[in-house]
Amino acid sequence: MSQEQPTVFVVDDDPSVLRSLGRMFQVKGYRVECFAHPRAMLEHAPWPGPGCVVLDLRMPELNGLELQQELRRAGWRHPLVFISAHGDVPTAVQAMKQGAVDFLPKPFTTEELLKAVERALARDRAERSTREEHEQLQSRISTLSPRELQVGRLAARGLLNKQIAAELGTAEQTVGLQRRRVLEKLSVTSVAELARLLERLDSEP
Repeated sequence: MSQEQPTVFVVDDDPSVLRSLGRMFQVKGYRVECFAHPRAMLEHAPWPGPGCVVLDLRMPELNGLELQQELRRAGWRHPLVFISAHGDVPTAVQAMKQGAVDFLPKPFTTEELLKAVERALARDRAERSTREEHEQLQSRISTLSPRELQVGRLAARGLLNKQIAAELGTAEQTVGLQRRRVLEKLSVTSVAELARLLERLDSEP
């Protein structure tokens, strides 16, 4: 299975609904994996490619909200779309607070579900892009020695080489060399750019 083509994972204990949704998503050009039981979904290794999960609220052993939590613990990061014939406002609010993109009460139209899935896949693309940028940033930061990172953080706060040297108890010339190495390794050309990069690193989960 290609990891580039979006995959819709469908979890519903109603065989007729599962077949219907599976066929519909396939016709619309998505790759589809269907699970008739929430435990079967949890036995599937987290999918590394783009995708989303469409799941029923009321299912045996694990309801949709419980499955949502278990998937997160298992390492699934894909956005979720809930479908249910038994939903209520508090349940929908709880699902959304836990990260669901949509909560569609049955009966819903094909158009409503497809739009919800498109929103979920759009969120997935955005979140994957953010994670990739963060991983690239972490990779660049990892090239710094602990002392270089320390010097970089102090420089980003606006301290001069003389001030950094006094704080770290080292020679100003050494600080100047370490500072240049930081800028080179991180591919930035100014302290202002360095400060923005470190701010991004600290603000991202």
